[in-house]
Amino acid sequence: MLAGAATLAVAAALLVAPPASSAGTVTAECKKTQDWGTGFGGSCTITNGTNAPLNGWKLEGDLPSGTSVTSVWNANKAVSGNHYTFTNPTWSNTLSANSTVSFGFNGTGPGFFTGCKINGASCDGGGNGEEDLEAPTTPMGLRLVNKSATTVGLAWDASTDDVGVTGYDVFQGATKVASGSETGANITGLTPKTAYTFTVKANDASGKSSPASAPLQVTTDEGGSGTAGKVIGYFVNWGVYQRNYHVKNIDTSGSARKLTHINYAFGNVQGGRCTIGDGYADYEKAYGADQSVDGVADTWDQPLRGNFNQLRKLKKKYPNLKVLWSFGGWTWSGGFGQAAQNPAAFAESCYNLVEDSRWADVFDGIDIDWEYPNACGLTCDTSGPAAFTNLMSALRTKFGSNNLVTAAITADASSGGKLDKADYKGASQYVDWYLPMTYDYFGAWDAQGPTAPHSPLTSYPGIPQQGFNTADTIAKLKSMGIPGSKLLMGLGFYGRGWTGVTQKEPGGTATGPAPGKYEQGIEDYKDLKGRCPSNGTIAGTAYAHCGNQWWSYDTPATIGSKSAWAGSEGLGGAFFWELSGDTANGELINAIR
Repeated sequence: MLAGAATLAVAAALLVAPPASSAGTVTAECKKTQDWGTGFGGSCTITNGTNAPLNGWKLEGDLPSGTSVTSVWNANKAVSGNHYTFTNPTWSNTLSANSTVSFGFNGTGPGFFTGCKINGASCDGGGNGEEDLEAPTTPMGLRLVNKSATTVGLAWDASTDDVGVTGYDVFQGATKVASGSETGANITGLTPKTAYTFTVKANDASGKSSPASAPLQVTTDEGGSGTAGKVIGYFVNWGVYQRNYHVKNIDTSGSARKLTHINYAFGNVQGGRCTIGDGYADYEKAYGADQSVDGVADTWDQPLRGNFNQLRKLKKKYPNLKVLWSFGGWTWSGGFGQAAQNPAAFAESCYNLVEDSRWADVFDGIDIDWEYPNACGLTCDTSGPAAFTNLMSALRTKFGSNNLVTAAITADASSGGKLDKADYKGASQYVDWYLPMTYDYFGAWDAQGPTAPHSPLTSYPGIPQQGFNTADTIAKLKSMGIPGSKLLMGLGFYGRGWTGVTQKEPGGTATGPAPGKYEQGIEDYKDLKGRCPSNGTIAGTAYAHCGNQWWSYDTPATIGSKSAWAGSEGLGGAFFWELSGDTANGELINAIR
């Protein structure tokens, strides 16, 4: 039960257990786990004391003025004045008979909850539950996430109900084609180049259904092999310096015609907020006519210059091209820990920056590249397994259904690895798609080797680490319940290499990283293809032994094979790091589609 402030004046005070008469009912018990005067930590445990599964739960209570819950994990939170409602996360919709589930929260102020109800009934099992009188609200925002010749991926905004939404049905015309508790579905087995009309209805535990959503008409693609739809390339703002790669090069290489989305990297994360990464490159650098997308030079007094203005011009030339602003990355992920302490404030700052009136028309959403939630990258994060979910939930709430919200995530599928450290399944309901970084599995940070392909498609005998390959990564994410349509295959437009190697085949010893133009141990494909041509393949990836150097990288041939594999897995498409690594005529991107 939820107790009043007097009961909880003592730190970690426990609540009175439900009375014996509550046996065979659904009950809830909440307590403060910490109390530091100005704030508190707490947890609630819901017990299904019945002999039947409980399809969804809703816990309600009131906080006194001056007290609030600031963060919650393993539950969804809604607030109306001082009234708080907590509901089960979609990845934990069913509570088995005679079992329990818990969620936690942090708050500010001296008080605590009163008037606790679980699914409309008293939390102590006394009294009668409220009758479910209302049907769920109509699902809104039905939208296309991806499509191929035979598959359509759909998403929509969650409905609400006076007791609780238990699931959704997707209809193709009058025929039900999918059901589930997620706010998304992947419809397969469709006919190429055919128009279909879809609607969605929400259901509650009493059997009531909402009115159908507004219809969405989708025409499937023409038949063919390859990835299912999206082709996303990262454009790095620092590329305009030493690399001399500009937005115009995306056009002249032919890449703009192949891309569906560009991820602009990176914005910074500082002080719990989204901030500018490089103001000069982003919006100040003046472009002459020769480097401008439309051949028109910037003027000294125009309100927006730099990459943002060039991206605006590129989108004008290619109206279907979408651009997302990516925040974080390897160097700037250290700020996400503080951001996770107040996800709503972080989301607010990101929205205000992305939608700044100077460049609001440039961006179609936000991409988060947190390396890595509750795990170690350049720095180690200890935010907890729910931090990533809370962050993505806040971003989706702030950005709404009309903007894209995506995330680049770890590809470590090893047992107990980074994919096990955060709730990627729970967060998936808030993203349009994930970009698992299925590259950089191996490299010369292990200076003595063994040599290994940095982006193996599959495992192979002698691979240095099990779970470090694309197929295992995708399989693990799917096993969590994340549909393939929400997953993209990652490709590297670069190679990683060692020096001091005498063995041609993978598995050889080395003395350190091979020299690279910008950084030791890494080189762009456009330079490697001539400098150290491939002379073998392993696990779907090319490798090359030249002199005492050993490199692994993707070629047009291996990218073509990987794209076919992605199509067979029903993935939502492919993405790559990053555009400047390709040749001037776009050899690698042409191999994707």
